[in-house]
Amino acid sequence: MDKTELFQRFVAFTTAVHEVKHDITKGLKPEGITPVQYDILEYIAVSQPVTLSQISDCHHISMPNASREIRKLREKQLCEKVSAEGDRRVQLIRLTEAGQRLMDGVFGQIEARFHQRVGHLSASEIKDIGNALHLLHTKVFS
Repeated sequence: MDKTELFQRFVAFTTAVHEVKHDITKGLKPEGITPVQYDILEYIAVSQPVTLSQISDCHHISMPNASREIRKLREKQLCEKVSAEGDRRVQLIRLTEAGQRLMDGVFGQIEARFHQRVGHLSASEIKDIGNALHLLHTKVFS
């Protein structure tokens, strides 16, 4: 396989990932949370602590918009800002206990839907997929 074909497979794969993510998260966003706020909470939950700049870059939103969304999430007591050790000028954002409980609940529902998608697979297939995901994570997505 040449690099062009590999790239085409990569594009098809990432498109499929977005479609599956949409399917397994459909209808799970908590009430009172906008889609942008949910995406930010999900990112924080997986990558915390994060900086405002990381949120802005990852979600393709301006720093002022990211700051406004974080302020709203802080008002809902779902995330908090803390100073970084060693450099108190750097503000890190992490989930509060309430934010963590919220995201744990959502991730539990997502996990149940994921298990429905892979429930028919054999142990060998699950192992192969796990190995493939590890390889993708370490060689392409890190």
